[in-house]
Amino acid sequence: MSKIVIVGPGAIGSLLAAYLTKNNQDVWLLDKDEKRAKKLSEIGIKVEGVSGSWQVPAKATANAADIGKSEFIIICVKSYDTQKVLKQIAPLVSEDSLILTLQNGIGNLEIISESFGANLVAAGSTNMGATLEDIGFVRHAGIGETVLGSISGKITINLRQLREIFIKANLDTRTSRDIRSVLWSKLIINVGINALTAITGLNNGQLIEYEWTRAILKEAVTEAVKLAKRKRIRLIFDDPLGKVESVCEATAKNVSSMLQDCLKQKKTEIDFINGVVVRLAQSLGIPTPVNKVLYELVKTIESSYDKRLIKV
Repeated sequence: MSKIVIVGPGAIGSLLAAYLTKNNQDVWLLDKDEKRAKKLSEIGIKVEGVSGSWQVPAKATANAADIGKSEFIIICVKSYDTQKVLKQIAPLVSEDSLILTLQNGIGNLEIISESFGANLVAAGSTNMGATLEDIGFVRHAGIGETVLGSISGKITINLRQLREIFIKANLDTRTSRDIRSVLWSKLIINVGINALTAITGLNNGQLIEYEWTRAILKEAVTEAVKLAKRKRIRLIFDDPLGKVESVCEATAKNVSSMLQDCLKQKKTEIDFINGVVVRLAQSLGIPTPVNKVLYELVKTIESSYDKRLIKV
């Protein structure tokens, strides 16, 4: 049996660990917080939502040496913590390991590859919806597809093996030979939704109920699509704006991860979403005024939690 380590017991990390544990896989949760890891080991993971109400035990630690070399290391931390976890996961990694980034935004794949080599790293994108209500308690908001792939485009043996493990755990999973297209397509969706929800305090569906937020969403998406075209990245949908609006409809009651962060007065992943669009576009001479404003407003919210008269 393969040893699987989920790095980061947030919403997606905990949900994934619960599904895999339920399927009798050897799963560990690696946390940065020793007290939280201890509590997770004591109480396990409870899931409620679209997949029913169920609970599984959990093995969690803040010390990778407790786990040892592992076949699969799945990184689910916030993008701004990627660099920090690289030293933490080093004791887990061998030449036969596969490190999978299952994170939001663009840049994580490159950061991890710089430390461990592109041959050991793969990327994924998931449309599963989840909210962490409390330590070890996940609200499963939506069932969706997970896509896995490597930088080279090769579907390696260990990537196939991980896909089969996910499928056996009742996770809808496929592999792609063009994972960059998948990651950028997810970025386009996040660019249109996340910052706007964080700024307005609206849920996903409400963004397209108002002509003003709908117009801003359209402009943010249009700018990001221009960048993708300039970089010759093929998106996985023909109508980007229509896709983003359909996601808003399909996830109408969802509270986006960025809005959740703002409500909890936590740092957001804006640098890896709208922020990365602004930075990459600037280097290519492409104007992105709407994404720049969205980025700067969310950074202002992040920096002023203790001073705000109106709480998001």
